[in-house]
Amino acid sequence: MTQRTIQDILRNDLKYNWHPYTQMKDCEALPPIPICRAKGIKLFCPDGKFYYDTVSSWWCNVHGHGHAAMNRAIAEQCKKLDHVMFAGFTHEPAIELSKKLIKMAPKGLSRVFYSDNGSTAVEVALKMSFQYWKNMGYEKKERFIALDYGYHGDTIGTMSVGGIGIFNKVYKSLFYKALRVKTPYCYRCPLGLQKCKCRIDCLSFMEKALKNDHEKIAAIIVEPVLMGAGGMIIYPPEYLKGVETLARKYNVHLILDEVASAFGRTGKMFACEHAKVSPDFICISKGLTSGYLPLGATLTTDKIYKSFYDDYEKMKTFFHGHTFTANPILCKIATTNLEIFRREKTLKNVKKIERFLRKFSEEIKNFNFVGDVRNIGTVLAVEIVKSKISKKVFQNEQRVGYQIYKIGLKNGLILRPIGNVAYLFLPLSTTIEEVKIITSLFKKSLSFFGDSISLNETPC
Repeated sequence: MTQRTIQDILRNDLKYNWHPYTQMKDCEALPPIPICRAKGIKLFCPDGKFYYDTVSSWWCNVHGHGHAAMNRAIAEQCKKLDHVMFAGFTHEPAIELSKKLIKMAPKGLSRVFYSDNGSTAVEVALKMSFQYWKNMGYEKKERFIALDYGYHGDTIGTMSVGGIGIFNKVYKSLFYKALRVKTPYCYRCPLGLQKCKCRIDCLSFMEKALKNDHEKIAAIIVEPVLMGAGGMIIYPPEYLKGVETLARKYNVHLILDEVASAFGRTGKMFACEHAKVSPDFICISKGLTSGYLPLGATLTTDKIYKSFYDDYEKMKTFFHGHTFTANPILCKIATTNLEIFRREKTLKNVKKIERFLRKFSEEIKNFNFVGDVRNIGTVLAVEIVKSKISKKVFQNEQRVGYQIYKIGLKNGLILRPIGNVAYLFLPLSTTIEEVKIITSLFKKSLSFFGDSISLNETPC
């Protein structure tokens, strides 16, 4: 493909398209990168150049691009049934997928409600919890507790239970009221404690909120162990276990948003397995179809399901649905995705990646601009600071993440830092040889960034 053809692609893209989470004026200097094909963990441009997909195409790719079994599954299902509405109808792909999900899910989860992405999976859980208490006669239970660094989606409902930051503060006046408590952010402990002396004391914020308002609380919603868009925060499983204990003590639901963390990303099929927690709801998407097509699901208990089960005139029906709920092609892809985990022993490879990333973290944690390095499964997060002493961060207008993104592209890596946090979110199929190459290029990118900045304070 000629350079002129590539320029035509870019010109037409900028003429017609509006990209997500993008200040489009930036595209004057750094236009979108045209991708024409993908294989494994590589994304290829029309001119033959490739990039390592180190963020799993926004945290969803699991088994690599163009997996033969996934491709066959789509083709085979398209020949049989492309779509049928799921209200009043059913089909084998949805039944088989539900059976597999329930079999691998934490104890107690026995019903699956399908939607079409992560935000809607969370919306379903919020609405189900809210209506459950209405169905059961608890009229006051209408509010939710969330973590102040949490992220649960971009709809008005999911933003209402997320943290307030640059992503969503402009919409703040549209949000319904939710209680936000301090996040178990070990590097920036809300209580100023050292990790070695901590007894999960930050759980006190959650307990205080529940003690004061549990009669008004429908549910607690958290991302288990790994918090994504809030800055790749990894917190102790003991905190999650403590939240479950408090939810049971104060009679509120526990909603776990596993949209980003499920399906092996942390070394377990579900991140909540690290804490042996059994929630009332689990919300999943992203890795559910290995990034092929959008599908969301909300898993819940028979107890909650039965609270909606009544004569129609009692008006307990869950009036919620999506056009593509349980689309047969999507369900077939998801089922195939789960079968690949078993057949290729994917979780064993995750453990190998995790061990390598843990060793690699030792190589970069002493950079004078690196405040903290966090790792779980195939995720490695590096928090960039102006000072190791004060943990002072660079200001938003300095656009540290954008600078690292541009440097990464020059080194063949697709990095999309979150504010001052640069990270790897590798596909689970990444080989150790590929991990070695990626980490070497990542270190090179960070070193180049370090050479380009000035630090105002002397590092310790």
